[in-house]
Amino acid sequence: MPARTTWKEILADRVAPELSREIDVFETQLELRRQGRIEEKLFAETRLRRGVYGQRYDNGQRHDGHDVRHLALPSGSLTKGPNTLWDAPGMQRIKLPLGRVTPDQLAAMADLAQEYSDGILHVTTRQDIQLHFVHIDDTPDLMRRLAAVGITTREACGNSVRNVTACPRAGTCSGEAFDTTPSALALAKFLLGHDDTQDFGRKFKIAFSGCRHEACALVNIHDLGLIAEQREVDGRLVNGFAVFVGGGLGSVPQQAKILYDWIPEAELLPLAQAIARVFARHGERENRARARLKFLVKKQGIDAFRDLVSAERRALRPDSRWTAHLEAPRDEPVRPRRPGHCVSGLDSSKAARRWFNANVRAQKQQGHYLVTVLLPLGDMSAQQARGLVDCARRFTNDDLLLTVDQNLVFRWVSGSDLEALHGALVRLGLGEVGAGSLTDVTACPGTDTCKLGISSSRGLARQLRKQLASVADGKESQSLKVKCSGCFNACGQHHVADIGLLGVSRNVSGRRVPHFQLVVGGQTADNAGSYGLAIGAVPSKRVPELVLRLTQRFESEHQDGETFRDFVDRIGKKEIRRMVEAVAEVPSYESDPNYYSDWGDPREYSIADMGTGECAGEVVSSIDMGLAAAEREVFEAQLCLEQGDVIGAGRQAFAAMITAARTLARQFDFDLGTSPDEVVSSFRRHLYDTRAFFDPFAGAKFAHYLFKAHRESRSHAGYEEAHQLIEEAGLFLEAAHQYQSRHAADRQPAPSNFGPVETSP
Repeated sequence: MPARTTWKEILADRVAPELSREIDVFETQLELRRQGRIEEKLFAETRLRRGVYGQRYDNGQRHDGHDVRHLALPSGSLTKGPNTLWDAPGMQRIKLPLGRVTPDQLAAMADLAQEYSDGILHVTTRQDIQLHFVHIDDTPDLMRRLAAVGITTREACGNSVRNVTACPRAGTCSGEAFDTTPSALALAKFLLGHDDTQDFGRKFKIAFSGCRHEACALVNIHDLGLIAEQREVDGRLVNGFAVFVGGGLGSVPQQAKILYDWIPEAELLPLAQAIARVFARHGERENRARARLKFLVKKQGIDAFRDLVSAERRALRPDSRWTAHLEAPRDEPVRPRRPGHCVSGLDSSKAARRWFNANVRAQKQQGHYLVTVLLPLGDMSAQQARGLVDCARRFTNDDLLLTVDQNLVFRWVSGSDLEALHGALVRLGLGEVGAGSLTDVTACPGTDTCKLGISSSRGLARQLRKQLASVADGKESQSLKVKCSGCFNACGQHHVADIGLLGVSRNVSGRRVPHFQLVVGGQTADNAGSYGLAIGAVPSKRVPELVLRLTQRFESEHQDGETFRDFVDRIGKKEIRRMVEAVAEVPSYESDPNYYSDWGDPREYSIADMGTGECAGEVVSSIDMGLAAAEREVFEAQLCLEQGDVIGAGRQAFAAMITAARTLARQFDFDLGTSPDEVVSSFRRHLYDTRAFFDPFAGAKFAHYLFKAHRESRSHAGYEEAHQLIEEAGLFLEAAHQYQSRHAADRQPAPSNFGPVETSP
């Protein structure tokens, strides 16, 4: 019987070589983990950096509320035992820089959602897409099919640079300083897999905004935020950015601080690289709760932090990639499918008129419009995604864009096509009015799938959408933002909402009751210009009632031009607290057991089934990661030899030695390149000549295996020579592990190549 054709074979000529190699590496690491040759802690960071998560199953609910416990079964080829990776399917995060997705890419993801997942594509608050209930066995093929349409999942999670986010209106907004898209894409590409971003203690998030006053990018909540600004330099206008650092939400929210009032666009990439180095060298690594950049900025103070960044910037080796995106020809401007046609509204129906007023914005290019498709709770089915692909191909030649509000945007729609587009969206079940309005509630996964979820943020958001529809015609309340987070990690961004809701738990007469804290005083405007504070906790089942009272009171009592934040300040938090207390009482279990279960889950509420979160994994040093990569290359050399590829076996064995040598040498030579000559020279200088690599295990002897392999790397090798080289590579790698074991406990951050730097206490 002929062997089944694999996706790797089918897509061989459609996947870029570098992406193909990345996926092959991950598949090898997966096999090594099955064999018990990679410890779970290390493999967890490896898979997280490919966007592969474990997830929660205790409430058995899919995003739309349907039962999916039949999907939560062990992966077919992974049996229970010491090498079990997951006892059930997990989640695959798909990283989409700036939220940009071509019609072909969305069509491919729709197929993947239907074939490997539960048929739902979930848009996140970082402009990613997530597929849930994916078996780990399927992830290499899923990644190959993504790569065939130009998508990598690399560094979608883990202690890495996460998806770079940006305003979806970039290039079309009349209020922007300039189109930030080329710079944002260049930075995302530059930092992906960069040496200086591989040794972080926690994740690192970046956002670009085209202006200061809008809320599209929420710059103030990011580790690195860039706001576009033009300045006159030598008589001409120059594009540049105001630079903010150290923002973040979570349990200890902090607004970003201004690092530089302005830098020219050409300085963006080297500055970001310097900031990454400072974070890698000086960031917290032991206490995970204080390992984000915001804590380093606070500890150092912004002036001392700026000094560290400036010193790193001066020490950087020049890199042609820093300005390549500025010197290269810009992408051709979008050529709209239809000529522009200005309209003042739609005449076909009341629903169409409301949709036009709420979901459509004029672009700065006359006669063309930006249309926001409201995706309830960030979800679209595979069938809906294919319908959106058809709309994109029919009405616009542009990419689609995902938003931080978990919606989807069409740009370059001619006014003459708006009626037809609305009709198509209605037929897809996506013609809902109110994108970005009161009923467009943002929510993290909560207890649906997140191991850290305390309360059901999605279940609450679903109920709020229904209940708030009763005030949908309220002019003032329509502008309010409601955001729900299921735990203190704040993935739902509740701190910057008009009405924020944070999932917590309370003990009532010996039973757990799901609650949400009400958070007021935040705002999304001015790039998340202020953070709210918690006023008090309300049982989950009373939250919709409280939110409805708040919105109705704002609608009836607000003053002209008053924002919700101003309204809260005027009536006072004491009055808001009184409103909270009015709905805070929990009846006894005997009188109303409904309070003791959460939204969308009929079972009695408990937090006993919470797990360990996988948002960032554990801290795995760059040395451990590098030596694991060398282990994998030795294994690949063995496979080559087994298949009769003698030349490939020798090449991989030598590559493993170079990887291990560079991993150790780079702690002394931070700018170490990748050429074998440079690596071997640095290893000799820092580890061999200093005798640091020597030990009773015969490290000196095994170092000579590296030197010999380097001298003979261009020599033709037969089977015996390749076999011997693999043996020697394994011994050299073992010596490298021994060196790491001796020095791991007392290793300090890698020394700077520009000398010591004064830091504040």
